[in-house]
Amino acid sequence: MSAYRFGKHPPKQDYRTLRLNDYFTKALPAPPANYNVLPAVYDKLGTSNPSQLFPMDGNDTLGDCTIAALAHAETVYSGLTGKKQIMTKTAVVKAYMHLTGGVDSGLNELDVLNYWQSQKVGSDQILAFAKIDPKNHTHVQQAIQLFGGVYLGFQVQQNCVQEFDAGKPWTPGPLTNDGHAVYAVAYDPNQVTVLTWGSTQHGTWAWWDECVDEAYAIIPPEATTFSGFNLDQLKTDLSAVAQ
Repeated sequence: MSAYRFGKHPPKQDYRTLRLNDYFTKALPAPPANYNVLPAVYDKLGTSNPSQLFPMDGNDTLGDCTIAALAHAETVYSGLTGKKQIMTKTAVVKAYMHLTGGVDSGLNELDVLNYWQSQKVGSDQILAFAKIDPKNHTHVQQAIQLFGGVYLGFQVQQNCVQEFDAGKPWTPGPLTNDGHAVYAVAYDPNQVTVLTWGSTQHGTWAWWDECVDEAYAIIPPEATTFSGFNLDQLKTDLSAVAQ
């Protein structure tokens, strides 16, 4: 069995967190039945090797999955614009240790996202992030399609590592006390695809409903106004929250 680490703390609640549902309008079409952001990223960056684009980032020895998932998100949305930006393991670990105070303690996703919104991590600083109801599969799918992915956290099921090592989809199972952060980049009617541990991993929707306890859409700095999403209102609300 290979060595992998977890490190996501239980979800942290903050009434100021923006909710994605508030910015979808009636003009937003239903998401397609299948969507995968990776082919576009691979095409623009000239490689289809996930271990190169989305490396382990120290998550085999440290509980830095929240920062590794951030790094993978940055590579995806930068890749969609043709920019190859891959945080080094050193940069990932440095950011992790900065936020933990120098100890390998794991992190809250909300703390990571608030930090990323306030200043650069790696090469970019995000414009905003918005909470998604994990049980609303349509909103999850729309966020993957519109923003290039979903930053999520889940409570780890008992056979998580064994299924990953065997190349099998994650399925529901007895829950452990561990939490893990990953970045979702694709879906179809049967499953979701996430980036973690230097590779891609499928998880069934039944696994999603059993294990995922938080999900966020990341609004990258490249975001522009489009039909069905009220970016101007989000910016206004973001400014109000900052006050």
